[in-house]
Amino acid sequence: MKRMMAVATLALLVLLSMSAMAATPSQQAKTGLAGGPAGRYDQQIQQAVSQKIHEAKQLQRVNSSVEDGIVTLTGTVDLYQDKLAAAKKVKKLANVNGVRNEIAVAGETVPDGQLQQKLAKKLAYDRSGFYDSTFNYLAIGVKDGVVTVGGATYNDAGRDSALAIIAHTPGVKDVVNEAKVLPASIFDDDLRVRTARVIYRDSVLGRYATDPVNPIRIVVDNGHVTLYGTVQSTMDKNIAGIRAGSVPGVFSVENKLVVDSRS
Repeated sequence: MKRMMAVATLALLVLLSMSAMAATPSQQAKTGLAGGPAGRYDQQIQQAVSQKIHEAKQLQRVNSSVEDGIVTLTGTVDLYQDKLAAAKKVKKLANVNGVRNEIAVAGETVPDGQLQQKLAKKLAYDRSGFYDSTFNYLAIGVKDGVVTVGGATYNDAGRDSALAIIAHTPGVKDVVNEAKVLPASIFDDDLRVRTARVIYRDSVLGRYATDPVNPIRIVVDNGHVTLYGTVQSTMDKNIAGIRAGSVPGVFSVENKLVVDSRS
């Protein structure tokens, strides 16, 4: 008799195990059979999210829903930075497994050309020390309020500072970040300094060193040098390319300097 009861108990345990394995991940979470407790905390998460986002004045028009620990944010904000801030606040809450940020930026609408000019000017004056002005290059494109950021910076700080400025600018609806942070390299750092030295010490090109927001920009990537910026003549452009190519250790030079048509 005892043996029959043991066999019956074992069979029941096998059936329960098979039932748990057959359940979908969502069902497992909600019933507590999965490895994580996501679904059991949805109500708690919803309350915490509602409290957190509505503490901020700029997020009063943001709504949220929760399923299996995934928070979906909807509604509207005035600035793109507010959209980023909402997701950042929610990600820090306990038991949140992810955030779908579907908030729309419904603030001021600015014509694309005007917004592009405004951003270009702001970025030109951002971090205008010698290294950032000379060794970073960022390109801005705007379409329907969506800003695409290209170019390259020699460290994270230059890129992140630019992205923060863009996110806080009225009229920006979304941001596509394609800017490259160049790999750390002692060899490239040495080339940057020596290339800048031969360009700015040239008697013709020295005047570009005095303009911190519109210099000849020198981007170095694994020994390859690219020149960006605006110069006053074709001669200046050609001389800059020749000077950069004369630096020992430079593998190649791509001269993308633009001649100012007003000169």
